[in-house]
Amino acid sequence: MTRFFAAQITAIAVLLAGAADASAAGMIDFTGTSSTSFLGSGASPIPRTTVMYNGNYAPGTVVVNTAERRLYLVLQNGQALRYGIGVGRDGFRWGGVHKITAKKEWPDWTPPAQMLARRHDLPRHMRGGIENPLGARAMYLGSTLYRIHGSNEPETIGQAVSSGCFRMTNDDVTDLYGRVGVGTTVVVLNN
Repeated sequence: MTRFFAAQITAIAVLLAGAADASAAGMIDFTGTSSTSFLGSGASPIPRTTVMYNGNYAPGTVVVNTAERRLYLVLQNGQALRYGIGVGRDGFRWGGVHKITAKKEWPDWTPPAQMLARRHDLPRHMRGGIENPLGARAMYLGSTLYRIHGSNEPETIGQAVSSGCFRMTNDDVTDLYGRVGVGTTVVVLNN
C-alpha cells in the first residue's frame, strides 16, 4: 500500500515539476493568459479581459472604439470581452457599420495602391507567416480595404499607427477569430 501511494506521489511531483518548467518558459499559463505565444506575438500591453458593458448592441456584435483604442465583443448579461487594439493614425481613423465578409488564417498581404503610393519601400506582395504584418488571422470588413488583423509588432497595440486597419496581438486576434463568424456586425465608433 505504501509503495502504491509513493508511486502516485512521485508521478504527481514529476508532472508538477514539468508544468512549472513549461510555465516558466511561457508555454503554459494556468490563468488563461500568456506572456509569450506560439504565434510569435508576445504579450499585449493591454490584456484581454471581461468587463461590464452597457452599450445597446446585441450579443455577438463587435464594437471598435477608436478613441479608447479598444475592441469589444459584446456578450450576454451586460458584459463584453475587451481587447487592446492599434488604430489608424491621424487622417486614417474612420467610423461606420460593416459586416465581416471574410476570414483568413495566416493571410497573404498585398498592400493597396494608396499605401504603395505613400510607401515605395513596401513589397508588392507578401505571403502569410510570422513576418507578415497581417499576423495570424484577418477578418475583412465589408467592401472596404480595412481589416481586423494580427500584428508582428505587439508594442503598437494601444497606439495610433495604422493606415485604418485595427491590429491586435496574434493571441488576441486568434481568440476573436474563433468567436466570430462571417456576417458578424462590426460597429466602428470614431469619436
